[in-house]
Amino acid sequence: MRLVLVTNIENRIYVIRGQQVMLDSDLAELYGVETRVLNQAVRRTIERFPEDFIFQLTSEETAALRSHVVILKSGGRGQHRKYLPYAFTEQGVAMLSSVLHSKRAIQVNIAIMRVFVKLRQVLSFHKDLSDKLVQLESQLERHDAEIGTLGTQFRVISAGGLFYLTKGFLA
Repeated sequence: MRLVLVTNIENRIYVIRGQQVMLDSDLAELYGVETRVLNQAVRRTIERFPEDFIFQLTSEETAALRSHVVILKSGGRGQHRKYLPYAFTEQGVAMLSSVLHSKRAIQVNIAIMRVFVKLRQVLSFHKDLSDKLVQLESQLERHDAEIGTLGTQFRVISAGGLFYLTKGFLA
C-alpha cells in the first residue's frame, strides 16, 4: 500500500504560482473524506491557514489544470464542483494534520511530507546538474570561438600567406 500511496502522492503535486501544491480534492481522496468535509474543517480553523499555506485557484488556473488532469468527474448528479479548488502548499498540508485527527490522516500526512522532502532533494540535484550544464555550455562556446579562430588561421596558411597573431597583424 505504501508504494501505491507514494506514487499517488507524487502524481498529485502540481506547480501553481511557482509553488508545489496539492489540490483539496486530491487531499480529500487520500484522506478518505469528501472534499467539502475537508474544506469545512479548514474553514472552521481558517486562522491556521494563512495565504502562504492555502489559496483558491482562479478560473484560468482551474481551466489550465483541467486540460492536463481531470479535476471534475463526468456524468452523474453531484459530480461537478460548484467552487474553485483550493491549493495547499507543503506547510498547508502539514497544518491539515492539526485539523484532521484520524489515523489515516496521520499516515497520509507523514507520507506526503516524505514525498515533499524527496521532491526537494530531486530538485536540488537537478539544480546542480543544470548549473553544471550551463558551465559546460559556456566552455563549449569558448571552444567554438577558439576553433573558429584556428580555422581562419589555417585557411590563411593554406592560401600561402604567413601570419603573425601578435598584436593582430596578418602578413
